[in-house]
Amino acid sequence: MYPDIIVQAIGALWLALPALVANPSAVIFGGGTPMDFGMHFRDGRRILGDGKTWRGLAGGGAAGAFIGVTQQIIAQSTGIPYFPEFSGDAVTAVMMVTILGYGALLGDSVGSFIKRRLGIGRGERAFLLDQLTFLIIALFLVFLAYPHFFFKYFWNIPAIITLFVLTPILHRIVNIIGYRMGKKDVPW
Repeated sequence: MYPDIIVQAIGALWLALPALVANPSAVIFGGGTPMDFGMHFRDGRRILGDGKTWRGLAGGGAAGAFIGVTQQIIAQSTGIPYFPEFSGDAVTAVMMVTILGYGALLGDSVGSFIKRRLGIGRGERAFLLDQLTFLIIALFLVFLAYPHFFFKYFWNIPAIITLFVLTPILHRIVNIIGYRMGKKDVPW
């Protein structure tokens, strides 16, 4: 009983890694033109803000996809299970990791949009909205594109608990590191 729970928990974390890597990678690659081009919503507030840039979207999403492809190569050479349904279909495996990577950044942008509507400024705390929106949207897109895969690997109690408990913790640790590196203005 316990080995199955552990395998499901670690497997979900391993499979979600492209999304978990894409989000902080956007900060590293970011800067330049904001995704909202400086435009305001009908409430008078910015649509997303200066923190969401096209360069961050491209670089962060590519980093997530790169990590996913690297995982696939490692898995095939070591026997670690990774996207087993797609082991003979490289195109589908690349699509999956791309959905996870760019889906995370779409989710992060949705979180920023909601924060702006709530009057929460860039860099201000929004507990769980900052830490989980990116993961929820990435997993939702996996559900839409590959429902069988989603239900098999992400829709079980150990996976849900692992992802929704560890992601905020990992998010905080990575943000502290980014702050100390000078890539983030605030450590949250």
